[in-house]
Amino acid sequence: MRGALIVVLPFILVACERAATPVTDGPGEQLTIERLYGSPDLTGPTARNVQFSPDGSRISFLRAKEDDRTVQDLWAMDVGTGEAYVLVDARQLAPEERELTEAEIQFRERSRITSSGVVTYQWDETGAAVLVPLDGDVFYVDVESAQARRLTETEAFETDAKVSPDGGFVSFIRDQNLWIHDLSTGEERALTTEGGGDISWGMAEFVAQEEMSRYTGYWWSPDDSRLAVARVDESPVMVVDRFGISADAVLVSQQRYPRAGTPNALVTLHVIDLGSGDIREMDLGSDTDIYLSRVNWSAAGETLWVQRQNRAQTQWDLLALDPSTGAEDTRRRITEQADTWINLEHDLRTLAGGGLLYLSEQSGFRHIRHVSADGVARDITSGEWVVDSLEAVDADAGIVWFSGWTDTPLERHLYSVNLDGGEPQRITTGEGRWNVSVGSGGTGFIGTYSDIDTPPNTALYSMEGERIAWVEENPLNQDHPYAPYLARHVRPEYGTLTAADGQTELHWQMYRPDHCTAATPCPAIVQVYGGPGVQSVTRGWQSLRDQILAQSGYVLFKVDNRGSSNRGHAFEAPLHLRMGILEVEDQLAGLDWLQERDFVDADRVGLWGWSYGGYMTLMTTLQAPGRFAAGIAGAPVTDWALYDTHYTERFMSTPQDNAEGYEAGSVFAHLDGYQTPLLIIHGMADDNVTFDHSTRLFAELQERGEVFEMMTYPGQRHGIRPPPLQTHLLRTQMAFFDRHLRGE
Repeated sequence: MRGALIVVLPFILVACERAATPVTDGPGEQLTIERLYGSPDLTGPTARNVQFSPDGSRISFLRAKEDDRTVQDLWAMDVGTGEAYVLVDARQLAPEERELTEAEIQFRERSRITSSGVVTYQWDETGAAVLVPLDGDVFYVDVESAQARRLTETEAFETDAKVSPDGGFVSFIRDQNLWIHDLSTGEERALTTEGGGDISWGMAEFVAQEEMSRYTGYWWSPDDSRLAVARVDESPVMVVDRFGISADAVLVSQQRYPRAGTPNALVTLHVIDLGSGDIREMDLGSDTDIYLSRVNWSAAGETLWVQRQNRAQTQWDLLALDPSTGAEDTRRRITEQADTWINLEHDLRTLAGGGLLYLSEQSGFRHIRHVSADGVARDITSGEWVVDSLEAVDADAGIVWFSGWTDTPLERHLYSVNLDGGEPQRITTGEGRWNVSVGSGGTGFIGTYSDIDTPPNTALYSMEGERIAWVEENPLNQDHPYAPYLARHVRPEYGTLTAADGQTELHWQMYRPDHCTAATPCPAIVQVYGGPGVQSVTRGWQSLRDQILAQSGYVLFKVDNRGSSNRGHAFEAPLHLRMGILEVEDQLAGLDWLQERDFVDADRVGLWGWSYGGYMTLMTTLQAPGRFAAGIAGAPVTDWALYDTHYTERFMSTPQDNAEGYEAGSVFAHLDGYQTPLLIIHGMADDNVTFDHSTRLFAELQERGEVFEMMTYPGQRHGIRPPPLQTHLLRTQMAFFDRHLRGE
């Protein structure tokens, strides 16, 4: 077993016995691919984007329609009575949504928004109204009467709408310029007019959206008097001819796409004074080849805190800027450096009196750091575990709430810790994963919980963790949409094995059908992502897509190799400058462990993944020819020189400075090892991993005379979204594996 350590936790065995008792009479229904993507959603009614109203009287959330899982409505619940009701019915407000613009399609793709209808919303400062962007316009909805006031009605597609903090204005982007609507007078005006072509105001550039998770380019001051606004000039960015091939047309887009080692957009930051209209540029330093990663106003609005990364992402600076002059107070600058890279965080919190909290990985693990107004820094949390998110702060009470893990990275919980430091106290219970939203002042929290037996449920809790009222109970009972299929449900098992370095512990997850035994070993499928920023093995409610594979008689196996997230920076960092090497070694260590199970047919193991997982499928099968019987690569990166700057250079530096790493990390360098039958899948309008990643591979394999299979999806981008196409995709994948792993 090459020193592997197998840990199967006791609770899994107990729960397996419980899950074996069918909810329905008889053997239960067979889950089909068509039903998997049908309506209602088999996970059950799930609350998304859950928020407290500012006055704490209501809880709001998005919920999919029962008859169409792709359309969401906005719901609200009265905290006092527990009554939940539809606040905004998307179909009533916009019976026929108009076609999305290209900019909005790209924004939703990069934000991973897969639904339609109400996809985002924002409360005003009083809790009396909600701002709802829908149908390309902006609606202001009175909560008591549910009457919707349409603030815009234009040919343009208004995006990134916000209510100002003091409630006087609604702001939005129209035609690459920043506009405001005065809620008291109804007057609207453009704050910028230069936008158009390569210039935009208030918008996040491509890499900010796709790689930095920054989806906005403007930020209101707390008193509504000013806005910090990014100006983006994309003229230096290389133009990539992107062919958006649909069923009946070919759209050739000249997309500004900054490939590794090429120029980025020029981004500057300005403050607009609403009273005078004055626009003042902020001093971000003499180096213009930087990343503007985050912007925050101080609690009183006297300081603009700006997070800046150097191009190599080895240095992170927090700048304290005077919004009136644009000048930096260099005495208050905070700088962190790393030999590898610095991960961006989202959780800077400014405090009254000038202090702040932020998350830092300088210790090797992400923890909460407090910086006083006079610049004294100290860590509030520490240890070989990870803070995931800073949830809330009550400075008067001296309490900080955060989510993360202290015992196992497979779970996520809510904790509290004193602002002065000390031992964190876990608030939530269970052996699963929590997503929380803490009310103002720590008055309570909305918690969504799931585990491997419990689909997501959402409730209002006290800060001690006691449930006060259900928001969306979603019990897995006879009335649940998944109930007819529960008797055949295959429950995942968990454990650890040893990485290729012989010492690092890797977490695995496996589905093993009951009939897979030493007497009747089964074919297996390894599902891989393998890249940074993603964790595949968790104890939350799992994708029911996994059940299709398991109930079809396959052992399904996943392992999080070194380089994946939520284990600390030292766990990620070994892939620095050499992507596609170490991750492959760890996946092969997982394959060794899997093939030693007597219930697995070692000669019939397939591998599949999407995006970085597609890249991993190619790199693993090419570097280990014959180890897998078949592989499916979806939307794969094939050459890192074709991918974008911020993501690629973070881990690989530039092609100019790391030519050897780019060569070794390219699929094309390993094609002499082509032996494993491959199915390559790609959306023909992908603007993230552009389609030429695959077409270049197609051409090279054909030139070599290699036989392979491919499936392309006209009009689809990085994700294959519509349910009919998701159905087709999974049927295609299953048919491929059935042929190569079963001989069917």
